[in-house]
Amino acid sequence: MTIAARLVTTVAAPLDPASADAPQVLYWPDRRLLVQRGDTDVVAVDLDMPHADQASEVRFPAPWPRRFGSVTVSPERDAAVFAGVHAVRSVEPTGRTRWEVHHGCWAGGCPLLHLSFDEYAHDEDHFYADSGSVAVSADGKLVWAHVRGPLGGDGDKEDDQELWVVLDATNGRVVGRVNTMTVASGSEHTPHPDPTQMGLSVGEGEEGSPALWGRWDGQQLTVEQIGIEQVLLAASPSGRHLLTVDVGQWSLCIHRVEDGSEIRELDAADTVPAHPRNTGEDRVYWDYDAAFVDEDTVVAGTSECDARHGSVRHWLVDVQGMTLRGEICYPAPVSGPARAAGGGMWYTISGDGTSVHLWELAKDI
Repeated sequence: MTIAARLVTTVAAPLDPASADAPQVLYWPDRRLLVQRGDTDVVAVDLDMPHADQASEVRFPAPWPRRFGSVTVSPERDAAVFAGVHAVRSVEPTGRTRWEVHHGCWAGGCPLLHLSFDEYAHDEDHFYADSGSVAVSADGKLVWAHVRGPLGGDGDKEDDQELWVVLDATNGRVVGRVNTMTVASGSEHTPHPDPTQMGLSVGEGEEGSPALWGRWDGQQLTVEQIGIEQVLLAASPSGRHLLTVDVGQWSLCIHRVEDGSEIRELDAADTVPAHPRNTGEDRVYWDYDAAFVDEDTVVAGTSECDARHGSVRHWLVDVQGMTLRGEICYPAPVSGPARAAGGGMWYTISGDGTSVHLWELAKDI
């Protein structure tokens, strides 16, 4: 069975893909942004404006080149928050630093608490540093950051633990912190419609991939582990359920947010038919991206394993029974995985990286 997708809009990537990261869509319950990072600046485009073009762009000067960390943007586009090797910095469109929180260096073996990027800008050992990540809460009031300890305000304490901290988005004040008990090579946050909740997937290379769920009650940050080898993909629109995939990409899993328990799973090898050009030598497995269309359905792809055979495939999954409803049929070929865009939409990036396509299910589904 095939299920039709409708193209909602196509938006040009604001930066040249040859000198910028791939564009991404950040979403909250009432806002959707297209964000792209270059070496010298970050561009945020409001996708909810009638015409998403240069007139709807906001640009933020970058404090360091893109190889030295990641970035997110606040829902109102009043600040970009950079997660760097030595600090988390909030920058306004004018280039003014709103605040900066220093932390331990992500470069393995470096014991220094750097005060500026210039201290290691030309040190090759720092070119391949591990990294944390940041996210802004749904109401724009909190910044969640995965960093290396110690923090700048910890004094002379020698502490190389990794921390998950909650910061006041207006001034960078640390309001909550926990030790993640991880050894990260990288991490990624998963947003939740409740601003007091957030997910964190930590990649530890061959050591594992713990998925963590955090709650901030206004006084204390508490964290529970969803799994030791799971990657968080998305939270459902109601916020009651989470979607994960295991690090081997065998199975999609649905979890309850309230306790992290696994409810149902869907194994790719047992469910998804082999690609028409697959001779049977390659296994079928899920992508590391997926999107809730609504509370009961998910769009998930097998693009990574399909790509070697030609066209990529995306699938509509019934969450209630964790069954495959059918293959998504697009009006034109797509590339890469299906990524969450919120509001019943998902997005794909063109093969040349120059445009982003937003999709929804055709109305007759």
